[in-house]
Amino acid sequence: MLVSQILSSKAMDGVLTLSSDQPVTEAVALMSDKRIGTVVVSNDGGQTAAGILSERDIVRELGKRGSACLTGTIGEMMTSKLVTCAGGDTSDSVLSKMTEGRFRHMPVLEGGKLIGLISIGDVVKARLAELAMERDALEGMVMGH
Repeated sequence: MLVSQILSSKAMDGVLTLSSDQPVTEAVALMSDKRIGTVVVSNDGGQTAAGILSERDIVRELGKRGSACLTGTIGEMMTSKLVTCAGGDTSDSVLSKMTEGRFRHMPVLEGGKLIGLISIGDVVKARLAELAMERDALEGMVMGH
């Protein structure tokens, strides 16, 4: 299955973004309110991705600096070395990158522009649906349908 197919099956269109100069508390509030684990950092209104801020990034800084880190900016805490994918990438390649990099969210770019965000949950759900279709097709062949 392709990343573009996974994106088209998601309920929410677009990507929630914040800029790197916004306070970490705004990211925490957004993540809590929307029940999401990450936010893409974009300094141009969501056209491109400058970084990503995840729950893990926040917890890591809390462990190092305590609650004082919450008064800083998103740019001070975000992961700026992004691993991204494109709409034409396969679910298997994305799962490999996520597993190797030990992260759960990946921005989707086309021509350098941010077009979506997929989670490991999105990819696993799509892969399970694909496996169920394959199983049904094989059962149909065996049963002569």
